[in-house]
Amino acid sequence: MVRTLGVAVVGFGWMGRVHTQAYARVPHHFPGLSLRPELVAVADEVPGRAEEAAAQYGFAAAHRDWREVATDPRVRAVSIAAPNFLHREIGLAMAEAGKHIWIEKPVGLTAEDARAVSDAVTKAGVQGTVGFNYRGAPAVAAARELIASGEIGTVTHVRIRLFSDYAAHPEGALTWRYERERGGSGVLGDLASHGVDLARFLLGEIEALTADTAIFLPRRARPTGATAGHTRATGGELGPVENEDYVNCLLRFASGARGVLEACRVSVGEQNNYGFEVHGTKGAVFWDFRRMGELGVSRGTSYQDQPVSTVYVGPGDGEYAAFQPGSANSMSYDDLKVIEAHHFLRSIAENTPYGATPADAVHSAAALDAMSRSAEQGTWVPLA
Repeated sequence: MVRTLGVAVVGFGWMGRVHTQAYARVPHHFPGLSLRPELVAVADEVPGRAEEAAAQYGFAAAHRDWREVATDPRVRAVSIAAPNFLHREIGLAMAEAGKHIWIEKPVGLTAEDARAVSDAVTKAGVQGTVGFNYRGAPAVAAARELIASGEIGTVTHVRIRLFSDYAAHPEGALTWRYERERGGSGVLGDLASHGVDLARFLLGEIEALTADTAIFLPRRARPTGATAGHTRATGGELGPVENEDYVNCLLRFASGARGVLEACRVSVGEQNNYGFEVHGTKGAVFWDFRRMGELGVSRGTSYQDQPVSTVYVGPGDGEYAAFQPGSANSMSYDDLKVIEAHHFLRSIAENTPYGATPADAVHSAAALDAMSRSAEQGTWVPLA
């Protein structure tokens, strides 16, 4: 029996649109799911944006104030795609109102924020899913199984990279993303949070880390109106960039493996260059987000001069079969959010967590806080 679940989206910038489109696509890719999302409400503080969303996507109600979503009895589940500094307040309110939440990373500005949301979800007995979408890539799922099977031997070291140019232009507007109070730790929350989640997903818990950070574009122009995404601004009053453009971090895993995590938002010439290289005592596995359906795999008994083969993921790897019938057919970023939406709705239907949870967000945020402390102190920082 298929049941209808009233859903709402809070924050309708690019990510709010991605969530909405994912809800619309879930029944097509996962027809066996016992819940069908119904778009009940959308909220965004920018004048006219919620109304535009309602007209385009068919939400029954449009609001400027997200609090109206929290009190709407028709809404059973909420996507939280508002700016980072609002995640804690909105997450707590929705959980306390008994609503399941699909919340974008980094779930607030600090580990304390993430822990508060995670505790609220647990206390309320609702389900929570977090937007660590890269772990949902079928190739990443295949890499995890390959590592766990021992085919590359004991993991010795990993390198995780997240390079982008979304903030590289010197005319990029000084939005909330660059303020410590509202944007948190800059590229740490934006990109390194994904890197920490991938590290844990593939290799297990991180025991300790040491990090260095930098701000390479220290001043930007303030915007004169509403912004969405990464808007440019010229002629406005210049203000300081308060949070990090760049981080590099050395990791020690509980398993004994070592790692390097590097993230930058001002890398000219790099567009979404995200990926990892995991090396073991018998082989290695490589993944590049821009070639999302491929893995580079080295395995065998040669050790020295051992070749690397390109392996195309296909049905049987993660959720690939829900999208394509045969290996090497392309998937997209938006497909990863459909997978997340499926995990979220399945969690609600079965009252069992699937995919990344608020507890995973706590681990990621704790590592980010440790990176900030390490950069300030110049020391290794243990993780409990």
